Amino acid sequence: MSSVSPPTLPTGILIEAESFADFGGWIMDSQFESEMGSPYLLAHGNGTPVADATTTVTVAEAGHYTVWVRAKDWVPAHHPGQFTLAVGGTVLDTVFGTNGQDWSWQAAGTIDLPAGETTLVLHDLTGFAGRCDAIFFGRDETSPPEPGDEGARAWRKALLGIPEVPVDAGSFDVVVVGGGVTGAAAALAAARLGDRVALIQDRPVLGGNASLEIGLSPRGLTGPLINELAERDETGDLRALALLRAEPTATVFMEHRVFDAVTENSKILSVDARDSSTGREIRLSAPVFIDCSGTAALGLLSGAETMFGQEARSEYGEPLAPEARNTMHHGNTVFFRTRMAEHPVSFPDVPWATEVSKDFSDLSGQLMTPGFENGPGPVVVHPGFIEDPNMNPRMKFPGTHFWEYGQWLDPYTNGELVRDYLWRALYGTFSNVKTLEPEKWANLEFDWVAFVPGQGEYKRYRGDYVLNENDVRGHAEFDDTVVQNFGAFCMHFPGDETDKYDFRLKDWIWDVRDDLPYNIPFRTLYSVNISNLLVAGKHTSVTRIAGSNTKLMGNGGQHAIATAAAAHLCNKYDTTPRGLLESHLAELQELAASFSRVAADA
Repeated sequence: MSSVSPPTLPTGILIEAESFADFGGWIMDSQFESEMGSPYLLAHGNGTPVADATTTVTVAEAGHYTVWVRAKDWVPAHHPGQFTLAVGGTVLDTVFGTNGQDWSWQAAGTIDLPAGETTLVLHDLTGFAGRCDAIFFGRDETSPPEPGDEGARAWRKALLGIPEVPVDAGSFDVVVVGGGVTGAAAALAAARLGDRVALIQDRPVLGGNASLEIGLSPRGLTGPLINELAERDETGDLRALALLRAEPTATVFMEHRVFDAVTENSKILSVDARDSSTGREIRLSAPVFIDCSGTAALGLLSGAETMFGQEARSEYGEPLAPEARNTMHHGNTVFFRTRMAEHPVSFPDVPWATEVSKDFSDLSGQLMTPGFENGPGPVVVHPGFIEDPNMNPRMKFPGTHFWEYGQWLDPYTNGELVRDYLWRALYGTFSNVKTLEPEKWANLEFDWVAFVPGQGEYKRYRGDYVLNENDVRGHAEFDDTVVQNFGAFCMHFPGDETDKYDFRLKDWIWDVRDDLPYNIPFRTLYSVNISNLLVAGKHTSVTRIAGSNTKLMGNGGQHAIATAAAAHLCNKYDTTPRGLLESHLAELQELAASFSRVAADA
């Protein structure tokens, strides 16, 4: 019998870019950690190089080291995101982001490092999304392991001094995963019920698609609690975090990503989360969990049953459903804003961008300020343009969401690709506007371009009931109705391979039905097979068509209130969500409804 020896991993000094002492003009991008293995630093300057990122590393043993940098050439044929590394004041000869490779360790020669402190400087050369994950000084020429390779995570943890087992961060009455509007509402409602609640959010701000990073307005049935937490301060940020920090029983873990779940007998015992800046790992336990991630993150980690894509019309008899089941879903969107400067502003040549945008020259659909989208923008009608006579008149509206891509791609593995593709489309369009009418738009510049895309659809949970289009249209009555939702069916349709501009929606349905609220049964708000897992937001147990309505952020907030009430009662009676349905439904309905009454009385 033979055995396989574990791989020999290199020794040396590892510096995660996100741990730099001073980011300068670089920003930490942690949203694609599950795809590429780690947070990283991003030089997001819209064509203007950003200020240097700097840090100091302590070298315990002087010697000869091989330098490795994990970077990405995000448009391999053109290399738009280039940067250099200086070590101890010496700029290395290698220019990173130019090797034609996706995320990978790139060798940069050898260097003699003295004992003591040495400075490192990341210097952006282009302003177009250079990105650095980590720097490694190896004691030999062995290449560092890529994330996903055997032992890679343990190797990073060992070099960074991170314990092998996550540190116990406490036990709570309920743990909420995801800090969008829905997650913030669930945590705030739980805290106001007196429960010890932990909210785990993987971003530096709360609000998800309504956050300062993206900026949409919550739609659907908002209600008093959602209106309260979604108020914006002078910066455009939501009040949600301040409200939660004022609650004595609420604990918020910002910039922590849940990466594992400990389960037993179809029950979640605890979840593990990783700090984006330090890599430190914590473990949180609770008798009840609420997944508000929008991506069914906790369900995928715990083995919950999920659904994805569009059901066939024959499955539920839905008028808007396609004839055959498919995997189409809403894609992601990059929001932006332009302005006219007081002087001419140059913009670099972007052949790697116009390669995608071609001659598209319509910058309408801007997000004017957080909470105010669908704004106009510069439009240049290029020579030879012929309007499609069959175009839906609705598509002439300046919709921010028309800049959408990825509807046929796996959203879990292609998020960075989709974001990057939309950047290429946007930068190319901007260049086209300035090039086609150079005098008129000489002063045009970007005011803001999001690096976090507005997220589309992911997997949805399967509960004890699957809400469908006919339930919504017919205002179906359910014995277990816990909240109501409101709004239109919102369906986005991408073009096909024949469409010239594949980063734009081809068509859009906004079907307001009869413009009246409809009922949400409790059976759609918990997992069918994970006994203590409640769900709220756009991944509840609904068909894709019904979900195009229930997914609105205000609607998700109503789910959140119901799940917070359910978690409270699960603890009170030491039971499961299904147990509440069987024995305590009336009390659940009363408690969920009390939030609107209390706010109205106040």
